[in-house]
Amino acid sequence: MAFQILLNFLLASIWMFFQNSISVTTFTVGYLLGLLIIFIMRRFFSSRFYFYRILAIIKLLLIFIRELIYSNLAVLRNILSPKLTIQPGIFALDTKLTAEWEITLLANLITLTPGTLVINVSNDKKTLYIHAMDIKDVEDTVKSIRNTFEKTIMEVSR
Repeated sequence: MAFQILLNFLLASIWMFFQNSISVTTFTVGYLLGLLIIFIMRRFFSSRFYFYRILAIIKLLLIFIRELIYSNLAVLRNILSPKLTIQPGIFALDTKLTAEWEITLLANLITLTPGTLVINVSNDKKTLYIHAMDIKDVEDTVKSIRNTFEKTIMEVSR
């Protein structure tokens, strides 16, 4: 991926020199042309086309922002309600992620979302123990985490 990004910047720089113009618009046009060239030549690279990974990172960021807003509203609703009807609990999440940075990213995304906190990661790094402020159904919560954060992290890394 890093090689493709550097190659794209090199192609954009060469385009600027061919156009005899050093400006942001010329660089942008060169970058887009380089992106097209790298996309056409993608079968010659050992890794997949890097722009797919960038789109997956953007998707992960948007999912995190959405979950952050939803959980903030849920916590606010619990705080402002006249009766305290929360059901706190701790549950285990078995993860399919294998790399340490993937597990760390998942744990951080869960912890940064209000109302949830990763308490511990098992020694074999396959299970995350999560405390939730208000958990109605454990299976729905586990499915939600798997379908949002875990799935998108796997798209980024694979």
